[in-house]
Amino acid sequence: MAKNSASINLLRNDNKETFEHIINWAVTIGRILVVVVELAALAAFLYRFTLDNQLQDLHSKIQQEQAIIEIQKTNEDTYRNLQDRLSVISSFAKSGTTDLKTFKDILSFAPNGMTFTTVTFSPDSMHIEANLESVTPLSSFISSLRAYPLINTISLDKIENKTSNSVINVGISTTFKQQGGTNAISNN
Repeated sequence: MAKNSASINLLRNDNKETFEHIINWAVTIGRILVVVVELAALAAFLYRFTLDNQLQDLHSKIQQEQAIIEIQKTNEDTYRNLQDRLSVISSFAKSGTTDLKTFKDILSFAPNGMTFTTVTFSPDSMHIEANLESVTPLSSFISSLRAYPLINTISLDKIENKTSNSVINVGISTTFKQQGGTNAISNN
């Protein structure tokens, strides 16, 4: 009896095994790709939760800051109002001292025997009604006004000679020099 001998085939069947290798490789890579894509989706999902949490925290912080600002708004309005009033007062105080100096300087030019009946002073002009005993003090007063550096123009509005009580009644108007929209009165 003849025994069947085992056959050993040293040649591989390349067609069948190559196809199986490609399928095995594709399935393995496919599984890895699926896992990687799922991990990326899970990471994006978790990152979205952290962003939503940060956004919610920012919204609550903004609401808290708005509440603080609303509470401080009345204090800020009071402070700004006070600052505005202080700046206005400061500008009036500066102009008031210079106006007062000018007023005093002009009144100091008055000669003896001159009495003022009305003096109207504004930042840009001055009107004087006065009584004099003679013309000489009047010309002296007008010369002093012309020499004063802050006076721009002088006009003699009226001269009345009242013989009943021997008094000359005069009306004098002056305008002051202006610089840059403000009165040029300075501390000389």
